[in-house]
Amino acid sequence: MRLLKTDDTHYSGQADPYILKSGGRYYIYVTGHDAIYAYQSDHLLTGWTFYGPVLSVPGLSAFWAPSVIEIDGKFYMYNSMEGTGDTPDPGGHVGAMHVSVADNPLGPFTGTKQILHPFSIDSHIVRNEAGLFLFYSANRFTGERIGTCIYVDRMLDPFTPAGKPVLVVEPTLDEDIYQRDRYQPGQHWHTIEGAFYFREGDWQYVMYSGNCFEQPTYYIGYARAKTNETDLTKIKFEKYPDDHTYSPVLCANDFEEGTGHHSMIREDGQWYAVYHARDYIRDGGADAFDARNARICKLNVRDGVITAERYPDHI
Repeated sequence: MRLLKTDDTHYSGQADPYILKSGGRYYIYVTGHDAIYAYQSDHLLTGWTFYGPVLSVPGLSAFWAPSVIEIDGKFYMYNSMEGTGDTPDPGGHVGAMHVSVADNPLGPFTGTKQILHPFSIDSHIVRNEAGLFLFYSANRFTGERIGTCIYVDRMLDPFTPAGKPVLVVEPTLDEDIYQRDRYQPGQHWHTIEGAFYFREGDWQYVMYSGNCFEQPTYYIGYARAKTNETDLTKIKFEKYPDDHTYSPVLCANDFEEGTGHHSMIREDGQWYAVYHARDYIRDGGADAFDARNARICKLNVRDGVITAERYPDHI
């Protein structure tokens, strides 16, 4: 079900929505070309209003895929940006991870610091009893399936990664192929991105998006581990149900397509996914990129298995 409307706001797109609850209010942050934009509501499922830009840095662009965490009364936003002047990665990609800080969820987020070099995108910042950890995506140009993979690194403080990233999820399926013959014939480019980590009982999960929102096999899947380990760099996550089976939690259905890049929130014992998608009829065509809007559905998490409940007009 649509959570944020695109026809009654000042901003047309809501790609990569990240949800945060703080002080009894809800906030959603979305990707923008010139800024990170925010929405707010007193209720999870209703009453969402457009706030406007909360992070913008002169000279930079492509403000992608934010995640936000509250630590000791400060709010830290992690997202990628372009225009830093860094040397592109071997594929020519220039987006790099930054962190900014604010005194409240609606910013303004300032003090922006670059913490990773290109290509580094799609953050999820996580804090548990073992410390602070950053999940993100970066590119790999060697191996049988080259492309974008998910990594995790320990953060020494909110502005400083340890610099010892560990591979978490890599492409293993043809359904992960973003573009065939991208750099040379027979060498297909794969994409695994949009990490979201959470724990439920004895199981720990890293959910992710595979492929590209323009492709019909674009999907949300997950890897899992049954462990009590709290150092997230030491956990071996395994794709569900295995490395060779396409088994999406969310993918295109009969009322929406381009389903991916989500965040999650747990309310009254129920998990919800906030993800982007677009309607087939209304949002198709050349404007599909900007037409992605935030949707919400229930996720049922039971003993290592995640399933989604999706309806066009209700939760």
